[in-house]
Amino acid sequence: MLLVLVQMGLLIACGFAWKQWAPRHIPALAHRRALTDLVFFILLPALVLDVIWGAPIDETSLKISLTAFSGLLTAGIIMWCLLRFIKTTPEQKGALMLAAIFPNVTYLGLPVTNQVLGSWSNAIVLQYDLFACTPALMTFGILMAHYYGGAGQHKVHPLKELTRVPPLWAVVIALLLNVLHVPRPELIHHTLSTLSGGVVPLMLIALGMSIRWDSLRLRYLPLLLPVAVITLLLVPIAVFFTGGWFDLPADIALAVVLLAAMPTMVFGVVICERYQLDSPLYAAAVTLTTLLSVVTLPLWFHYLPGV
Repeated sequence: MLLVLVQMGLLIACGFAWKQWAPRHIPALAHRRALTDLVFFILLPALVLDVIWGAPIDETSLKISLTAFSGLLTAGIIMWCLLRFIKTTPEQKGALMLAAIFPNVTYLGLPVTNQVLGSWSNAIVLQYDLFACTPALMTFGILMAHYYGGAGQHKVHPLKELTRVPPLWAVVIALLLNVLHVPRPELIHHTLSTLSGGVVPLMLIALGMSIRWDSLRLRYLPLLLPVAVITLLLVPIAVFFTGGWFDLPADIALAVVLLAAMPTMVFGVVICERYQLDSPLYAAAVTLTTLLSVVTLPLWFHYLPGV
């Protein structure tokens, strides 16, 4: 696991270096958005379509989804209770809630589990994210950001937000093809696999371009420590016990706990900026939890009891 994280860290470092020294005729933010848009609108839907089309969709898929929801619910309840005793602004509360609840399942979880567990885990990652995390983010997460943020005059419709997520469209199409037992032509499979090959490296490079070292300030530390404890320790514990209650197979149980132990989701920065939450605080949470996950993820992988 540690060797895998080091290898991925090199790609993340490449992204950070590119942000610092990329040609200045295009702004650094434009470079990152071009990469993330390419992944979000083309490469990730191709991966979703290819994997879900050929994956077994059964009772285990429902268990994975419910287990993922248990992690989100655990994080939300704990963070909400803690914020009742921590002096913060509404914009900080919204940013901290988002940071604690939603893990970086796709942008980091997919590369980690792919390298450590094998390509079979891609289906687990996509089900964990697209059957639970993304729908929750684009409904509850958006409503929460709207409530705490300064964009109160901006009406938001959660279902409309869901229609703007290309990977979810890919899930719907793939599920239809799967349940109708439509054969997957080799040419289409090869094309989708070729496109999917760019997802992992580009995600890691984009993650490196998203890390903001300048956001790590000492005054943020009391606010960030609860987020780190919830995200990296408490949520994986809750998911471990939920997965055990659902009697998930050992390999799948390991995968979902690793996904639950991922650091804060990068995409939340976009939501914070859109709804005028505390973006620097959220960026600091992403940076801190990503750094700490280099230590916590190998511990979960090597010392997870009963798996």
